[in-house]
Amino acid sequence: MVNVRIYNVLMDLNREEVCILVPTLNEAPTVGAVIQEFRRAGYSHILVMDGRSTDGTLLIAQKEGADVHTQSSRGKGNAIIEAIPQISQPYVLMVDGDGTYSARDADRMVEPLFHGYQQVIGERTGEGSFSRMNRLGNWLINILFKMAHGRYLSDILSGYRAFTLESMHQMRLKEEGFEIETEMVVQAMKNNQQIAVVPVEYGIRKGTRTKLKPFQDGFRIIRAIYRLARVNNPLFYFGLIGVILFAGGAVTGVYVLLEWFKDIEHLPLTILTLLLITLGFEMVMFGVIGDMMLAFHREIQLEIQEIRLQQQKK
Repeated sequence: MVNVRIYNVLMDLNREEVCILVPTLNEAPTVGAVIQEFRRAGYSHILVMDGRSTDGTLLIAQKEGADVHTQSSRGKGNAIIEAIPQISQPYVLMVDGDGTYSARDADRMVEPLFHGYQQVIGERTGEGSFSRMNRLGNWLINILFKMAHGRYLSDILSGYRAFTLESMHQMRLKEEGFEIETEMVVQAMKNNQQIAVVPVEYGIRKGTRTKLKPFQDGFRIIRAIYRLARVNNPLFYFGLIGVILFAGGAVTGVYVLLEWFKDIEHLPLTILTLLLITLGFEMVMFGVIGDMMLAFHREIQLEIQEIRLQQQKK
């Protein structure tokens, strides 16, 4: 997988092959303008997945000529999961319906897909709707993602994404909320998909409040980063548990040793110390074994892909 920046735009880019996917929830003040802007940019296939809005978002989107579907349940993750079967175009450009992203960057976002990349992340530039807390939280989450998954992708929480439809079908998406963006990156890495990162303009939110709850959703995203490391970086997942257990055993062990020098024995604590250290060591070993199995699995996948490419060339 490659993390690159693409700046040049193909002159013969076929916008009819691109579906603009717009997840919405109470975006009445902005959704009409978003659809109009993308139509003016030459994108005619616009799919709105609505999470049961109550402010007329659906009517506005229908009036602007978008293909509108109501989700079975709320959540951005559910919007993306339920949208996949509705899309027939080979390329997908996902954009929020709040007007913070510009259609001026659409060609730049889609262009890497025509170069063989499977996913494109729009790295948000400018102040936009970022508060200082949001900016700090976004930076921390990207650092944590690098620690857990071994790749720094600048802005994994960006809502401006482009995909090939084939790559979306390869993903096994389950997250229902804002964790979906993290899961999509992890799934891309798991499937050895190439990811491009391009800078995009990030504007000020117009007339709608953010659905993101900084602390609650931030905790869920961090939890998802760790949980998803189980399949993408088992050494980190099990190793962290092992280190915590080992550290707990070390603390109790020091206490038992100091008490022993005072001729005071703590048999239960001694047993607990040995148990924690043993479990910690075993968890680290689980991580090592899991990492070896994952590396072997990836090598097999690469070989299968090479065989398929060779067969296609024939």
